[in-house]
Amino acid sequence: MSRRTVFFVSDQTGVTAETMGHSLLTQFEGLEFRAVTLPFISTVDKAEEAVRRINRAAAEEGARPIIFSTLVQDELREIFVTRANALFLDFFAAFVGPLEAELQTRSTHRAGRAHGIADLAAYTTRINATNYALANDDGAGGDYEHADVILVGVSRSGKTPTCLYMALQYGIFAANYPLTDEDLEAGTLPARLEAHRRKLYGLTIKPERLHQIRSERRPESRYASRQQVQFELRAAEALFQRYGIPVIDTTECSIEEIASRILNNTGIERRLRP
Repeated sequence: MSRRTVFFVSDQTGVTAETMGHSLLTQFEGLEFRAVTLPFISTVDKAEEAVRRINRAAAEEGARPIIFSTLVQDELREIFVTRANALFLDFFAAFVGPLEAELQTRSTHRAGRAHGIADLAAYTTRINATNYALANDDGAGGDYEHADVILVGVSRSGKTPTCLYMALQYGIFAANYPLTDEDLEAGTLPARLEAHRRKLYGLTIKPERLHQIRSERRPESRYASRQQVQFELRAAEALFQRYGIPVIDTTECSIEEIASRILNNTGIERRLRP
């Protein structure tokens, strides 16, 4: 299998470069990528040291690395363009230039604008939503009156990470409730959820995948056994059907995709834009 080193270079955290770069790399199957993030490249000295590291990788591996960059300062970008033995892909240059031409306005070229606290109200919304998700995780809390959505499903079907993602990215107040053996054997909706049926959204997952996940967490346990997994999933899906609860199969979906599909299908308005 062919292997290439990929550098994510940024004058801040590197999150944007990583997110966009990984999205592009998923389109190339059969290749193995070694990811290296170089954050906070904010001075000429740091840029030159980063270039030396990239060039060493090129020499040692016999193949040009790939650089995904979100560097804002022209001076720093130029160092990579002219000195790095690599394919340099510049997200800012690709989009900022055409935007400047269209808007007839010069961009600020200021680093850190994407992840700063420029909008205090938005930041506060994000924090409040995250605190809510944590307080109402896994059946705790029970403050469903203020929930925008309540995710229901068996253990390890993806409820908690999806709730946290929706809170952090969109400011959504997302709670979740784990369906227990008692709930599933009764075949009825838990009393705590009855008054909030319209907010419920079910998560399911293929038995093979759930068995794998649970086995990594509690190997050789009843909790991870194929029989238990199959029972829980059959009972949960029957419950969703009985009460008309919309459901998504999370087996092959990323957290981002799960969250986006839920918001699209429910029409819940996002309080924040990523």
